Amino acid sequence: MIALCFRLLPVLLLGLAAVAAAPASAASIRIKDLVEFDGVRGNDLVGYGLVVGLNGTGDGIRNAPFTEEIMSNILERLGVNVTGEQFRPKNVAAVFVTSSMPPFARTGSQIDVTVSAIGDAKSLLGGTLVMTPLKAADGDIYAVAQGTIIAGGASAEGEAGGVVQGVPTSGMIPAGARVEREIDFQLSSLDEMRLALREPDFTTAARIEAAINGAFGRRVALMLDSGTVRLDIRATRLRSAAHAIRRVENLLVEPELKARVVVDQRSGTIVMGNDVRISRVAVSQGNLTLRVEEMPLVSQPNPFAEGETVVVPRTRADIEEEPGIGLAEVPEGTSLSQVIAGLNALGVSPRDMIDILKSIKAAGALHAEFVVR
Repeated sequence: MIALCFRLLPVLLLGLAAVAAAPASAASIRIKDLVEFDGVRGNDLVGYGLVVGLNGTGDGIRNAPFTEEIMSNILERLGVNVTGEQFRPKNVAAVFVTSSMPPFARTGSQIDVTVSAIGDAKSLLGGTLVMTPLKAADGDIYAVAQGTIIAGGASAEGEAGGVVQGVPTSGMIPAGARVEREIDFQLSSLDEMRLALREPDFTTAARIEAAINGAFGRRVALMLDSGTVRLDIRATRLRSAAHAIRRVENLLVEPELKARVVVDQRSGTIVMGNDVRISRVAVSQGNLTLRVEEMPLVSQPNPFAEGETVVVPRTRADIEEEPGIGLAEVPEGTSLSQVIAGLNALGVSPRDMIDILKSIKAAGALHAEFVVR
């Protein structure tokens, strides 16, 4: 039996009646959760090193000649002459070591590092990272990493197959790097500081300016644009920039959120803001299923009788249509959350709901930023 199913989406009638509701006020958020303070930031570090002690799951030297090169360099620095020797170990692997140096990290403090294989190693489980210098974008060494790797998976294989769980070629070393050099940044020398909004918005920036000026009782903050507020450290009359940040970062501000709808087509997830509005529009949706089944019948003569075997075709076709829902107009200013609630009440699937939202946006009736992932 051969079955062919075609799923069509014709225009059926969908009725929605909703009443516009005033948006609820957003919650007050600390300024430290809305902005980044200029200069108070981390710095990325990277290094190239060698992992040893693997149980036969390291790089194949023929396929990863750089592993042999770094191993030779390390041994020669340790006083072992390996010139002209050929290495064929399977318990070493070349890796990239990455980390992020937090702001104001001091010499001797420890940071976490991530280790990732770059050759054809099968697993880093149980390996030990040999002392690896970590450099920043300026090429200077700021930390040194070393330690036992905690791999994020496991692998096993036999002669005819294998199994892998997680990612055994990547792992981390908690507190695996020690800071050897500090970032040259003096916060106390600043006379002014910029507050960079994570979500630029003129209204939010103006509210941050008003909150800071209200807390100090005078004009110490100035909105420069939708993403920047300047703080005059001298005008705060505090002892240092650190004291000014401490005074500012816990002030509460109500952020202004942009109307936005985010749709994930793979999982059928829909996330929307409370300020999303829909103009007057008529929406329709439905499902039609066309099913064609082939059931050929074989006809053949009796034993010792004359005749030929014949295949007699038989086809059955039918159409199934889900009940339609009556048409009605969505009133002006209706919130998208009310429309979604109505669609859920009607039993519309998430994927069909995404198609409806796309069509409303294409019609120009959805007044929000529409993000599809």
